[in-house]
This record gives sequence, structure tokens and C-alpha cells, in this order.
Amino acid sequence: MQITIQNLRTLLGWCAIINMAIMLWWFLAFVFAHNFMLKVHTQWFRISVERFDEIHYTVFMQYKLAVILFILGPYLVLKLADFAKE
Repeated sequence: MQITIQNLRTLLGWCAIINMAIMLWWFLAFVFAHNFMLKVHTQWFRISVERFDEIHYTVFMQYKLAVILFILGPYLVLKLADFAKE
């Protein structure tokens, strides 16, 4: 199978969907299972609730930014380039 623009666009589209599902799962777990997640992590590390929330918020934002820059951005560029070609 050759990598064509269409194949790359399809790959990036599926990667975007999968990563957005991961972010949704992470967000829902953080909101609805916060105490359970905190309990699990405090068994491994000595960490306060405030620090735990700060770490999760920071890493979630970095993950979201990476998905936007490296997956969603190129996908939209390829979609717009295909739209402009027509």
C-alpha cells in the first residue's frame, strides 16, 4: 500500500478520532473518579490534592495541544487543500 494524500488524510482523521476519545475518557475519569484516581496515585507518590489536580490539568493541556498541532492541524490542511483543488 502506498502512502497517498488520501491515505494520509484518512490516517490522520482516525488518529484524531482515537485521540479525542482518549481525551474524553481521561476527562470523564478525572471528573467522576477523581477520588479513586487520587487514592491510587497517593499509594505510589506522596502528593497533595492540589498538586495532583495541577499535574493532570497540565498534562491534559499538553496532550490536547499535541493532538491539535500534530494530528488535527495537518488533517485540516489536507482537507482544505483537497477542497480547494475541486
